[in-house]
Amino acid sequence: MNVLICDDDADIAGAVEVYLKSEGYGVFLAADGLEALGAVEREDIHLIIMDVMMPRLDGMRATMKIREDRNIPIIILSAKSEDHDKITGLNAGADDYVTKPFNPLELMARVKSQLRRYTDLGSIAPAKSGVFSSGGLTVDDEAKNVTLDGEQVAVTPIEYGILKFLTENAGKVFSIEQIYERVWNEPAYSPENTVAVHIRRIREKIEFDPKNPKYLKVVWGIGYKIEKIK
Repeated sequence: MNVLICDDDADIAGAVEVYLKSEGYGVFLAADGLEALGAVEREDIHLIIMDVMMPRLDGMRATMKIREDRNIPIIILSAKSEDHDKITGLNAGADDYVTKPFNPLELMARVKSQLRRYTDLGSIAPAKSGVFSSGGLTVDDEAKNVTLDGEQVAVTPIEYGILKFLTENAGKVFSIEQIYERVWNEPAYSPENTVAVHIRRIREKIEFDPKNPKYLKVVWGIGYKIEKIK
């Protein structure tokens, strides 16, 4: 599988490249957002590690542009560590957010985790059985897609994981920690903002009125559920 590193700091990009190649990944490099957009068009990219502060086109705008027609995993790599910076990155369409300075082993673990979700979504791996529905919302785990009233909904691997988990268990309420641990497959450390941002993005895609959702409901003080609709 191929990973695109987009960072204008050649030392950081080179260090990440060494770790990725040692794990057997193909690596492409870009020094700014415009180069990243070109690489995505030309090459078969399965995951992007995206810096934020870059010349010509920054990482946030590049991420939003890529998200217009592609759902490949994007990990933001940034020196900004405040919660609102992380939320901004997730709102732009990123799947994960890692702050500099970073532990290379942690970054590799996150790369592997995101690529597992990407392959599970059906882009590479064989399909698994199971179709889960609630009203007009269907998660088809054979075709690895989401449809609403028969129309396909474009989702990222994280969004698919959340929808599959909740729709498979329609009617049951799960805490933020339970959703995070099930979908991200790692212990939940302050996952509130991360899960909330992805829930909001899902609602924008499947709800006619995201502020008054029909399917993806919050149960205040407890968590979230997919309403069980026949």
